[in-house]
Amino acid sequence: MKKIFTAILAIALTLMLILAGCNRGSATLSADEASVSNDGNAVLTTSASDEYIFILALSNIEYFNAHKYEWNKVGGLMGVKASVMGPADMDLPATVTAIDQAIAQKPKGICIWGVDPSLDESINKAVDAGIPVVAIVGDQPGSNRLTYIGSYGEDLGYLGGKKLAEELGGNGKVSILTVPGYAQWDEREAGYRKAFAEYPGIEVVAVGDTKADTVTAVQAAKDIMVRFPDLNGFVGCDSTAAIGAATAVEETGNAGKVKIIGMDRNSDIMEKIRDGIITGTIAQNDASIMYWAMLTLISAQSEYQPTLTSNNQAAGASTIPSVIYLPPSYVDQSNLEYYLEANKIYSDAK
Repeated sequence: MKKIFTAILAIALTLMLILAGCNRGSATLSADEASVSNDGNAVLTTSASDEYIFILALSNIEYFNAHKYEWNKVGGLMGVKASVMGPADMDLPATVTAIDQAIAQKPKGICIWGVDPSLDESINKAVDAGIPVVAIVGDQPGSNRLTYIGSYGEDLGYLGGKKLAEELGGNGKVSILTVPGYAQWDEREAGYRKAFAEYPGIEVVAVGDTKADTVTAVQAAKDIMVRFPDLNGFVGCDSTAAIGAATAVEETGNAGKVKIIGMDRNSDIMEKIRDGIITGTIAQNDASIMYWAMLTLISAQSEYQPTLTSNNQAAGASTIPSVIYLPPSYVDQSNLEYYLEANKIYSDAK
């Protein structure tokens, strides 16, 4: 799968962060404090009044603690206001309303959890208002967003599928728990299926809808186990799936018999891995996603841009990458404590 790496941008933005860190006492860098300049102007100019807004369509789950933590941390380091908006539960119309409210506040940039094409029009509205938008975790390819930052959904599922297939020795009946109809989760399911296709002995016998809700995920997993009492494994596309499957196998006396690969690094998932109920989980590069999201938005507003042409704007030449790819990681009993310790840091900072 094609991956777009941005080493040059990484160096440039890291330099910006270093420059900002050298001047934390002031929200604005002066030209004589910056080591890289363009016609005497500082590379990076920020103000405490500059607001950058992170918008979620589902903000009440632990998964987003890392995102919120890093968004606030990098915002503080860069001397800008980092805000978070959006509904507590999965509510796309309310998310559209949140985007409209954010546009009215005239922020310097917006970071949005890319979850559905229905958000494209609102993203375009923000861009038309002169507000750059980056999408994270899931892309919004039909919009005029500036950059997508995160992993590819298919990569997440493929990594998880390979891990489960290895646990099962390449043979067994498996089920996928997901949230059908949403691109980011459909892509993860496609990744699982791609991995399983490499093992003729693996059969996908059922797909369950978690609706991104733990109670629903438990019932979906139980229903599948009733239909397929010889089930060998579950894989999850969202953060509720693994706990739903874990609860189902425990309550039906199948703990340890049915292997489970989860998605995301929530503490409840980690604890079940420690207990041996869940085999492992796929962790996205969540904190890094927000680090690059903030720096990309600030870079887009910077007075300095690489001299690709004599006038980049007039030439229609963008120096900002369309994709910043961040690879996922696999978490099991060998490394889960490090993730749990970070989870506590995020929680304590709330």
